[in-house]
Amino acid sequence: MLERLDLRGLGDESGDDLASLLPRPQPGDAVSQDAVLQLIAQVKMDGDAAVRALTARFDGVDIADTLVPVSELSEAWERLSLGLRSAMETAHRRILEFHRAEAASGHTYERDGVTVRSVSQPVDRAGVYVPGGLAAYPSTVLMTVLVARAAGVDDIVLCSPPGPDGGLPATVLAAAHLCGVTEVHRVGGVQAVAALAYGTESIRPADVVAGPGNAWVATAKQLVAGDVGVAAAFAGPSEIVVIADASCPPAAAATDVVLQAEHGPGGRAWLVTWDPGCADAVCEAISQIVELSPRREETLATLEADGFVCLVDGPAQAALVANFVAPEHLQLMCEGAEELVGSIRHAGAVFIGPWAPASVGDYVAGPSHVLPTAGTARFAGALTTDDFAKRMHIVDVSEAGFDQLAPAVAELAEAEGLWAHAASVSRRKEWAASGVRP
Repeated sequence: MLERLDLRGLGDESGDDLASLLPRPQPGDAVSQDAVLQLIAQVKMDGDAAVRALTARFDGVDIADTLVPVSELSEAWERLSLGLRSAMETAHRRILEFHRAEAASGHTYERDGVTVRSVSQPVDRAGVYVPGGLAAYPSTVLMTVLVARAAGVDDIVLCSPPGPDGGLPATVLAAAHLCGVTEVHRVGGVQAVAALAYGTESIRPADVVAGPGNAWVATAKQLVAGDVGVAAAFAGPSEIVVIADASCPPAAAATDVVLQAEHGPGGRAWLVTWDPGCADAVCEAISQIVELSPRREETLATLEADGFVCLVDGPAQAALVANFVAPEHLQLMCEGAEELVGSIRHAGAVFIGPWAPASVGDYVAGPSHVLPTAGTARFAGALTTDDFAKRMHIVDVSEAGFDQLAPAVAELAEAEGLWAHAASVSRRKEWAASGVRP
C-alpha cells in the first residue's frame, strides 16, 4: 500500500543528494492554470450568472440566491447536541486566545530625534473559504474566521460549496454563528475564490482571501494574489510525515499516518524510520486500519498515489527527509523527539511525542490548522493574524532630528538624481528662516 524507499547509506550530510531520490509534488501539479484562469475570467465578466452556471456544472445544483439567511445560522446552532456545542466552544476559546496573544503588538523606534511607530492595521473585509464535498469542516470555520477576528477584522464573508440538496452542513452553519459570521454564501471551488477576490452583484469583494481547499481552489488563490491579499502558503490537500521508531506502538503510528490521508486524494502520507521492524509493523497496522475505515476509498486514494515508507540511517537523515518534503504536518513519535525538533526547519506544524497527534492541532491546540502544503513550508507558515493585517509606519521628526539627518538625505537624493527629494531637505531651513514653517 505504501511504496518503500530505502535511503540507508545514500545521500550526504547536507541532504542535497536526496533531491534525486525523493518525490516532491509541486503546487498545482494536477491542475491546469489556464483552465483555472478561464473560470476566474468567467466570474469577473458575468458575476452572479457565472457563479450560478459553474455551481450547476461542478456541484450539480442550481442555486439562484447563494446567501444563507442569518436565521439559519442561529437555528443550526440551537439544533447542535450539547456535546458538540461544548466541543466547538472549547475550540473557539483556545483558537481565539492563541491568536490574540500571537497578534503582533505595536513597536516604537526612537533615535536622533526621529520617532517611528509601527502599527498593525486590519483589512476592512476578509473572505474565508471552507471546503466541503467529501466531508463537513466546521473546524475550518473556526480556524479561519477566528484568526481574522483576532486580527481585528469585523466584516467577514464565508463561502463553502453546497451539497447535493443545495444547502450547507448544519455544523458549518452553527460554527459560523458561533464565530459571529453574518454573511455566508453557498459557493465553492474556483468560482468562490473569484467572487471573493473580484466581487459579483451579490458578493462584495474582500481584501484578503484565506482558507484551505483542493488543488483547484489553492491554485485559484495563487492566481488572484496581487489583486487581493492571499497567504503565501499553498493550502491544498492534506499531508503528514510521521517519524517513528521502536518506542512507538505500531498502531499509534499507523493511525497517525492514516488520519490526514482520510481527507482524500491529492495529499501525502509518509512514514520515516530507521528501524525495519518498525516499518513492517506500522505498514501491517495501516492495512488493518484502512480496511476498517468508513472512508476507505478516500484513504486508499492518498496512500496509493503518494504514500511512502522511508528507511533511513538514523534520526539525522530522518530530519533531512522531513526538511526536504516540508510537510504540512510533521509528527515526531520517537525517542529524543525534543532534541530532533531542533533539526526541523521546514514544516507547517510539528507535533512532539506520543500524546500529540496532529488531530489535536486540527481542532483544539490553538494555532490555525490552515497550513502550507505541497512543499510551500519551505517559505511559508500557518495562517496567522498577519495574513489579515498590514503594517503601517508613522514617522515623526523633530527639528533637531531633521538637522542631523538632512545632509544624508540630500546626499542620497542627489546620487539618485532626484532633485525634489534633495530640495525637500536642503530648502526647509531657508523656509524656516524666512518665517515659513514647514
